[in-house]
Amino acid sequence: MTSIIKFTPLSGALTDGPSCYLLQVDDFKFMLDCGWNETFDEEVLENIRKHLPQVNAILLSHSDLQHIGALPALLDDIPWTCAIYATVPVFQMGQLTLYDQFSSYDSMDKFTKYTLNDVDALFKRIVQVKVNQMIPMDDGGRGLCVTPMHAGRLVGGAAWKIMTADEEGEIIYAVDFNHKRDRHLNKCSFVDTDSLSGRPPQLLITDAYNASYTHKRRKDRDEQLLSTIQQTLRNDGNVLIVADSAGRVLELAVLLDLFWSSGVSNLSSFSLAMISHVAYNVVQFAKTMVEWMCDDIANMMTDSQNSPFNFKYLTLCHSLKSLAQTPQPRCVLASTGDMESGLSRQLFVQWCSDPRNAVIVTNRTAKGTLARTLYDNPSLSHIKLKMSRHEPIIGEELTQYEREQNRKRKLEKNDRESSDDSDTENTTIGGAKNNFVVKVEPTKKSGGFFKQAKKNLLMFPYSETRIKWDDYGEFINPEDFRMNEINAVEEILPAKKEKSENAEMMEKKLEEKQEEAPFRVVHETVELDIKCKVEYIDFEGRSDGQSLLKIVKQMNPREVILVRGLVEPTLKFAKDIRGGHATNNTTTSSKPQIQVFTPSVNEVVDTTKQRHIYQVRMTDSLMNSFQFIPVKDAEICWIDAKADYTQGIRDNAQVLSAQEIQDARLRGVEAFLDQVEKMDVDPVAAERKLNRSVSSITDDFDYSNSIPSLQPLSIDETPGHRTCHVNELRLSDFKTVLVKEGIQAEFIGGVLVCNNLIAIRRNQQGVIDMEGALSEDYFHIRDLLYKQYAVI
Repeated sequence: MTSIIKFTPLSGALTDGPSCYLLQVDDFKFMLDCGWNETFDEEVLENIRKHLPQVNAILLSHSDLQHIGALPALLDDIPWTCAIYATVPVFQMGQLTLYDQFSSYDSMDKFTKYTLNDVDALFKRIVQVKVNQMIPMDDGGRGLCVTPMHAGRLVGGAAWKIMTADEEGEIIYAVDFNHKRDRHLNKCSFVDTDSLSGRPPQLLITDAYNASYTHKRRKDRDEQLLSTIQQTLRNDGNVLIVADSAGRVLELAVLLDLFWSSGVSNLSSFSLAMISHVAYNVVQFAKTMVEWMCDDIANMMTDSQNSPFNFKYLTLCHSLKSLAQTPQPRCVLASTGDMESGLSRQLFVQWCSDPRNAVIVTNRTAKGTLARTLYDNPSLSHIKLKMSRHEPIIGEELTQYEREQNRKRKLEKNDRESSDDSDTENTTIGGAKNNFVVKVEPTKKSGGFFKQAKKNLLMFPYSETRIKWDDYGEFINPEDFRMNEINAVEEILPAKKEKSENAEMMEKKLEEKQEEAPFRVVHETVELDIKCKVEYIDFEGRSDGQSLLKIVKQMNPREVILVRGLVEPTLKFAKDIRGGHATNNTTTSSKPQIQVFTPSVNEVVDTTKQRHIYQVRMTDSLMNSFQFIPVKDAEICWIDAKADYTQGIRDNAQVLSAQEIQDARLRGVEAFLDQVEKMDVDPVAAERKLNRSVSSITDDFDYSNSIPSLQPLSIDETPGHRTCHVNELRLSDFKTVLVKEGIQAEFIGGVLVCNNLIAIRRNQQGVIDMEGALSEDYFHIRDLLYKQYAVI
C-alpha cells in the first residue's frame, strides 16, 4: 500500500480493558470505539483525552459500555469537526444503555461522571448509517471510505471496512463479533468474499478476548439454563439472571419467553420479569429493528401483533415496587451486567442469603466488579459490599431544608414578577372610552383677508404593550384562541380567570406532591452470607478461540493486529495465526506468512515501515525556496533540507510570550554565572555542562512517533547532485515531435534515424542513447530531446 498506516491502542491492548484505538491513514485519523470500564478508571480517560483534538472521525462498533462508555465524559474534548458514525440500532440502544447506567448509579449516589444532558448532546452529534452504506470521509480524508458490516452479537453491531484511495487493500476493524446465528440475530457478514471485494484485506484489526476460550454447544448451554431455572422455581426459589441493559438481554428475553411458552417446560405458572430503568423502551425499539435481525424474526413479524417481542409471559418492570406485584417464585432478568449498581445488585443483596435462590451470571465483566468476583469464585460463601441507600430527612435538618426551599421559591417568584413588570409597560390615559381634544395653537397669525378657523386635532387613548417572549418564541395566551359567545363575553371572562387561577394552584399543588421527599445518601458496608446457587452460563455471543483462528485464516489478511486480550492468550493466538513458523525461518509455505502485531497501550504499530514511506512537515521557508518544473500534469522539484525534530518539541511545550522567554534566559544566564563564580570552576567545562543540561531536555521526547519538519539548508551546506531527467519518453512520441519540427525521422530496426545523420535508440537499461556527427542538426535534435524531460 502506498498509504501511511499507523495504529495506536489507547486502551484495551494486552489487557481485557475497554476498546479505544487510534488509526491513522495518511493525514486522516480514526478513533475506533471509545469505551470505558465498569470501574471508571480515570487513567483511561486521560489517555484518550490527549489524542482527541487530532481525531477526524469516530467509528462505533457496538452499543455496550466497553465501546461507547467514555464518550459522554469526553464530550467537551471532542472537536466539533469530528464526525461520529454508528448504525441506527447502536445509536438507539447505546443511548438507552447510557441512560440505564446513569439511572442505576444516580439512584444509589450522586453520579458525577456525566449527566443526561451530556448523553443527549452526544447523540445529537452521532451520524446514523445503514449497513453496507459507503460513507466518504470529507474532512481531509481524500479517497477514504468506510462501510459498516454485520458483526453479530448485538443488534446493529458493526465491523468497519475502511477503503483507501490506492485500492491495494482494505482495512477491517472487527472486534467482539459472532460467527454463529442467534435466535434474533444473523451471523457476521464481513467474512464473506463479496463483502471483501473478492480479495484478502491488507490489514485486519481484531481482538483476542476469547483466544483461549472454548464454547459449549448451544443446545447444552440452553439445557443448562432451563435445568437451573426449573429446579430453582420448583423449590420455591427465585432466579436472578444478570444481563446488560440493551444488548444480549434481547436474546435472553426471546429464549426465556420461548421456554415459558413451551408446554414441555411447565413454567407457565411461574412469574417471568425483565427489570431495568429502560426495559419498556428497549423492547419498543427492538420491534422497529426487524431489518437488523435474523430472517426468522422477519418472517414472524407479519404485523405489529405478531411481533416476537410482544412477549406472552415476560413482564416489563422499572422498579422493585412494580416487581413486587408479580407473584413469587419468579425468574428475573435484571441490569446492570457488572452488578456494581442498579437493580441486579439490589436483588442480589435481597436473595443471596436464601439457599433456595439461584444467581446466573451471563457476562464476564472487568476485574473488581461483583459479577466478575462471582464468576471467578462461584463457591464464595461470604462477601462485604458497599451499599448506598436514601434515608429521609427528619427533625431540625428537615426544617432547615424546607426553609431553604421556601427561600429559593420566593427568589424565583420575585424574579418572575420583576421580569413581567419590565416586559409589559402600560401607559393608559384616563378612561378608555373617551376621546380627548387637544388644542393646537397656531404658530403665527396670518394677515390675510379671510378669517381662519381654529384647528383641533383628536387624540385617542393609546396603550403600548410589548410582546412577551419565552425560550420557544412569542408567548401564546390560550384565551385569545377560544371561541366565545359574543353576548356572554363579559360574564364568561371572569369565570375563566377564576378557573385559570384555580388550575394554576392545582398544578402547583400537584408539583409539590410529586416532588420527592428530601433525603440524604447513607453509605454503609454490609456483610452477606452467600447461600444461594451461583452459576456462570455464557450468553456473551462472542466467537471462541478456534473459530477466531479459522476466520483469520479464511480471510488471509497480509497483516493482523491483535487487541483486547490478556498477554499469554494473545501471544499464543499470534503464534497460531503465523502457523507455527515464528521460530523456523527455513520452513517454506505456499502462502506468505501473515505478519501479526501485538502492541501494548500507546505503542505505535507502523505497517508502512517496510515500504520506505515517511511523513514530514515542510516549513514555509522551505516552500518558498521551491523551483517547480512542469512534467505532464504535475510539477516536481529537487529538495535539499534537513530533518528537524525540535519543532515537535516546541509544539508539545508550554507556549510563552517573547518577554517571558527573554526574562527566563536572563535569569538562567545570571544564575549560571553566579554559580560559576561561587564554585570557582573552569568556565569552559561549565559551559559544556550547561550545553549538556540543555540538550537533556529533549531526552524524554518520543522521536519515533513524532513527525519531523524539513528545514532549508544554507548555500554552503547544500551538496551537489547529479542531473536527473524525469520522464518516460517513448521514441514514437519523440518521432512525432521531430516531424513537426521539419526533421525527417523513421524507424530502422528499432532505431530512430533522423536526417540520415543521427541515430536514437534505447539501451538494455532503458536509457536513451543518441549517436551522430556533431553538427547543427545534432544539437538541434538534442535540445528537442532535453525538452521532453524535466531536468533537475
